[in-house]
Amino acid sequence: MEVETQRDRRPPEPRKTPLYAAHQKLGARIIDFGGWLMPVQYPSGIIEEHRATRTAVGLFDVCHMGEVRFRGERAIEAVQRLVTGDVGHLATGRALYAVMCLPTGGIVDDLIVYKIASDHLLVVVNASNTAKDVAWFRQQVGTWCDILDASDETGLLAFQGPKAETALQTLTPTPLDNLKTNEILSAATVAGIPVSIARTGYTAEDGFELFCNSDQAPRLWDALLETATAVGGKPVGLGARDTLRLEGRLSLYGNDLTEETTPLEAGLGWVVKFDAGDFIGKDALLRQQREGIRRKLVPFVMLGRGIARHGYPIVDASGTRVGEVTSGAPGPTVGKNIGMGYVPTNLADAGTRITVDCRGKLVEAEVVKGPFYKRQR
Repeated sequence: MEVETQRDRRPPEPRKTPLYAAHQKLGARIIDFGGWLMPVQYPSGIIEEHRATRTAVGLFDVCHMGEVRFRGERAIEAVQRLVTGDVGHLATGRALYAVMCLPTGGIVDDLIVYKIASDHLLVVVNASNTAKDVAWFRQQVGTWCDILDASDETGLLAFQGPKAETALQTLTPTPLDNLKTNEILSAATVAGIPVSIARTGYTAEDGFELFCNSDQAPRLWDALLETATAVGGKPVGLGARDTLRLEGRLSLYGNDLTEETTPLEAGLGWVVKFDAGDFIGKDALLRQQREGIRRKLVPFVMLGRGIARHGYPIVDASGTRVGEVTSGAPGPTVGKNIGMGYVPTNLADAGTRITVDCRGKLVEAEVVKGPFYKRQR
């Protein structure tokens, strides 16, 4: 019997995206994020990166995300079995946001499904969940079609903001105004590099996500950074990515979504299509729909001085814990401290006052409706 050594128990070294050297060159502050060395901010700071994305364009390294390809005659059937969305009616060249559930209704992950062809679907999953998700895919539908984890060979960059289309158009002959929201063009070039261009994103802004071969990612980054800078844009790290998505009330897996929360509780009932097919978790969600949910993820604005942070208790008038903050931060665009958290359904209506325990300081907050920020179209 082998004796386990201290070295054997060390956690694996964090991984680097193909753009790690580019981030170092730009002076980024780099942290370990879910096992990846990622830029949290650049020298200009989180607020300036946030504002650049809202007013011009932000360039994001999202090469750490997972890309999984389903191929074969039963590819659509397989993905439909896994996710809550209506994959069967998804048109070629279109994308949909959905969640993947356990039989209990708990969320395995949230993801985006791109239909490349009738026998080819691309599924993008969260970086920290890639290995778990691929194992789940293969366990549930692995004999239905070919399932290829293409994460290591795929580079992914996000180009987001009101000037994203204008700036990107200088690098591609593809007419971008023809590409609608949630569409993907799987054969294009940007700066002479073969790419797939999707009009999707995670910032509550218009913009694009560009897929390329991982070895081409540094060249693509340099070209995008140059054209972004020309219109007042900036490279953007994880810090501003979080404040941008929070202002848009976009959920983060591991915070707002977990295997212990269901899409109905998380306010994602709109991605659950009960008529689409017999997806995993359907029975549990139908039962929860009939019986009614007991808690709900709500957005709120802090009324007193204090910033709600992940894990802070939400308490009632007597100080008893009734819920928990799942996301919280200052909202640079809205000018308020904002957050999201789970509360009992009787406290979930807009206008309801709740109290957040900010490390012993009780701060009043108000539940609001809809996203904190919505871009002008």
